[in-house]
Amino acid sequence: MMQVEKNTVVSISYQLTDVEGNVLEKSDDPVSYLHGGYDGIFPVVEEALQGKNEGDDCVVRLEPEDAFGEYDAELVRVEPRAMFPAQEISVGMQFEGGAENGEHLIYTVTELTDDTVVVDGNHPLAGRALNFECTVRGVRAATQQELEHSHVHGPDGHHHH
Repeated sequence: MMQVEKNTVVSISYQLTDVEGNVLEKSDDPVSYLHGGYDGIFPVVEEALQGKNEGDDCVVRLEPEDAFGEYDAELVRVEPRAMFPAQEISVGMQFEGGAENGEHLIYTVTELTDDTVVVDGNHPLAGRALNFECTVRGVRAATQQELEHSHVHGPDGHHHH
């Protein structure tokens, strides 16, 4: 049986909950990532999974800085409604836009008035502590191609190039 270590493909089933125990996200099918610092999973979770075997469980408390970052009030913007397409705009819609540092963010519409649209560039879970629970469903050696591309390929991964 192979252990979770650098350059292995790890398949897990997981559940993400808030600190009150409300389920925020859950995998119906196992998801796979390349283990060993390839940014396929939260680093704190990756560290906790190191050395685990198939069938092992893992529970990690993620503070905001370990997950989606602290909430940044400067990423909330009030824009003139005229800046948006003439189509119907509704709360919850998302748009890609630039931040002042030049990176692209996904902005979510959080409030509408006749004249303005309030958009928030924070991840919806920013500023929240979370619990990540998972079970290791499989561990295998990564292929050379997966290592070269820094992500999983094949039926338990993806391949978009």
